[in-house]
Amino acid sequence: MSDLQTIVAEPWADWGLIDCGHGLKYERYGHIKVVRPEPQAMWAPAADDWDPDATFVPGSDEDGGGRWVQHRPVPRSWPLRRDGVRFEASLTPFRHLGFFPDMAPQWDWMRARAEGGEVMNLFGYTGVGTLLLSEAGARLTHVDASKKSVEQGKNNAHLSELEERPIRWMIDDAAKFTAREVRRGRRYDGILLDPPKFGRGPTGEVWRLEEHLPGLIEDCGRLLDENSRFLVLTVYAVRMSAISVGELLRQTLGHLGGRIKVGEMTVREEARGLLLPTALFARWVRD
Repeated sequence: MSDLQTIVAEPWADWGLIDCGHGLKYERYGHIKVVRPEPQAMWAPAADDWDPDATFVPGSDEDGGGRWVQHRPVPRSWPLRRDGVRFEASLTPFRHLGFFPDMAPQWDWMRARAEGGEVMNLFGYTGVGTLLLSEAGARLTHVDASKKSVEQGKNNAHLSELEERPIRWMIDDAAKFTAREVRRGRRYDGILLDPPKFGRGPTGEVWRLEEHLPGLIEDCGRLLDENSRFLVLTVYAVRMSAISVGELLRQTLGHLGGRIKVGEMTVREEARGLLLPTALFARWVRD
């Protein structure tokens, strides 16, 4: 592995990090502006005149609970766009807004390698990454345990006029689905994993990142071969090093050749251009 890399999500027309500091971040999602907790923003904000439409107030637990306080009426959902993909944002009970904008550089990187390939998106959520890869010419298998998220993904496909694209929408436990794909002898050209720290499958299966990630990566390695192109792993909200995640990929995928890249994902603040860390990542790439 080489030195740690920093990937930067730059603002675009329908999203931007306006300002951040004092444990909060101030963002725009289309015409809606929100404030959310952000422990990484330990510095002072650029301005003190934030004027959000809604603020997320966290609960007392550590599992992401809390509630939205609306300062002005916010639609139940509203449309956003990235490239040719349209999707809906909303104020979810989990403090985010239905997609993860810091994934944009990962989506762009995979799009450049996905055309004509078979790609699996594990923990695919509402399908923004799936649709961007589909638009780039890949055949997708989208897996998420939440029926609501998968239905939102299908709705986003309709908004994007991509509902006829070759996408398998699977409501399933990611680890169990991947193990079955291994037994079926399937292969993929690319795999994206964006696992949560903790989660439950559709029939109550428990997912704990530190406990279950190594086995899942091992199964993913069995779905890749000498002609496969990439695997991208992103890791949020854990006490884990990018070096550790990269070593897991190196040991598990080393037989495939290629290269492992690891580092931090960040977003660029519009007010001052500073970088706000958001997640760790590790990539295996053939080229």
